[in-house]
Amino acid sequence: MVDVNDSGRAFVEEARLSVLHGERAFQAAQRAARGVDVVLNVGRSPYTDLFLVTTLLSIQLPLFPRLRVDLTSQFSCDLVHQLLEGRLDLAIATEPPESPLMTTVKIDEAPFYIAMSERDRLAARPSVSLEDMAGRCWVLFERRLHPALYDTIMRGAAVRGILPTRVKHVIAPEEAFPSVADGSSLAFFVKVGALRLARNGVTVRPLTEGTLLLRTFMASRADRDKQLSLPIPA
Repeated sequence: MVDVNDSGRAFVEEARLSVLHGERAFQAAQRAARGVDVVLNVGRSPYTDLFLVTTLLSIQLPLFPRLRVDLTSQFSCDLVHQLLEGRLDLAIATEPPESPLMTTVKIDEAPFYIAMSERDRLAARPSVSLEDMAGRCWVLFERRLHPALYDTIMRGAAVRGILPTRVKHVIAPEEAFPSVADGSSLAFFVKVGALRLARNGVTVRPLTEGTLLLRTFMASRADRDKQLSLPIPA
């Protein structure tokens, strides 16, 4: 077994980027032949507010009249990996892990939303707190989709002695519908995911927890030669 030292890791990283830049150069030549000046590769979390995505796609930059945005969807942790590997130019990520190789700008902040049956006693309230959810079955996203965010929820609840009777895990909001609709569970979602679930007897309420606000960032590599500033309205 051979261990790679810091010098070796630095070499591998730069070599990988060199290969990537070579591929990008070839793609740039192809774009020029098709009459496209610049392609901006942007990744986003699947639960990013659609208003932010629509705003990004509607931006017109006078210096880049033939700019094309290639938009892909991936979970936040994967977006950061792709950004740092150079496969993305920009990423719209919810609570991305910190990295000295990455520059971030916060563009949105929103609460979690809790999905519940319309018959649930909590449905009569304009919002809910973690205390309101104690002793209930919780539906949460799989931890591997966003470990840091998952741990923040569970650790914050445990510190305050707020414990669910059970935790069910899902990947997509639709998977939670049966156990929420029958009143047996309360589900944590971002706004976009919650609204996808709010139908046929299911309603949603914002979670009023100041420590559990979801922050969305525009991220790029810190060592990019040229940074592209995109105006995001307040």
